[in-house]
Amino acid sequence: MSVVLAATLGASLAGCSSTGGLRAEKERAAQAAGGKAAVNTPRWTFAMVTHSGDGDTFWDIVQNGAQQAADKDNINFVYAHDKEAGRQSQLVQTYIDQKVDGLIVSLAKPKAMKDVVLKAQKAGIPVITVNSGAAESKEFGALSHIGQDETVAGEAVGEQLNERGRKKALCVLHEQGNVGHEQRCDGAEKTFKGDLQRLYVEGTNMPDVQSSIESKLQSDRGIDAVVTLGAPFAATAVKARDQAGSDAEIDTFDLNAQVADGLKDGSLGFAVDQQPYLQGYEAVDLLWLYRYNADVLGGGKPVLTGPQVITKKDAAALQEYTKRGTR
Repeated sequence: MSVVLAATLGASLAGCSSTGGLRAEKERAAQAAGGKAAVNTPRWTFAMVTHSGDGDTFWDIVQNGAQQAADKDNINFVYAHDKEAGRQSQLVQTYIDQKVDGLIVSLAKPKAMKDVVLKAQKAGIPVITVNSGAAESKEFGALSHIGQDETVAGEAVGEQLNERGRKKALCVLHEQGNVGHEQRCDGAEKTFKGDLQRLYVEGTNMPDVQSSIESKLQSDRGIDAVVTLGAPFAATAVKARDQAGSDAEIDTFDLNAQVADGLKDGSLGFAVDQQPYLQGYEAVDLLWLYRYNADVLGGGKPVLTGPQVITKKDAAALQEYTKRGTR
């Protein structure tokens, strides 16, 4: 009798737990999809400050992820950016003065950001770093770093170039002083069996980017691969290649709708995706978890969102996501 009763009670409880959990999960999903909070925690304010220039579609995707997590977590999310490190630092200081409840910061130029990130710690504001500065994140006192290991991502590029039979590659750096960009080219140079050269361009001036790549391809016909370090520069490199009459393959770091289309039609060879949507989403979510439950992920190591190598066979499946701004 007791065994039967226990079994019946267990089944009943399991059924209630399963049904209740599923119902609650569906309700939370519906609320998040409608832009409504799925939790009843306080309406904290989280600020994100990045090194993005104007019109950078990569950071639009990061923001999309952050905003969706903020909607779910009942967070007031604010965003600011400046490609000049000193001004980026000033923006962070502004949010410290406003006593925000959490900060998300990119560290493309870590030395310029160190003091202000440490000030946030002293003010009791938790910090998550994203995208760049993985090596400095822990030293600066951040809770976690979310992004890809740029050297590992570069190594993946070098390996891809080898597999595709390339012999001479051009690595195009569009932001001088960005440690992550140097690490990408360093990684590619480490694993690439051919000759890798670097070309520094002014990323805020696309006509200059195109003419610089075009000139290099015209002067060195041995270049059979061009690697850009950001999705917006891939299409420009394709134009430069065509104008130069070169047969070089164009490959790129990062993914957007235009890159997915280029992979599908063959004008691009491959892309290395670091999933920027995840970087924004997880940064907000981790700050919320820390404020709510003192949770920390990574154990002092970066929480990796990449690299993921994308080729023509993957493009069709990803086009839907790139067009809605989540990949």
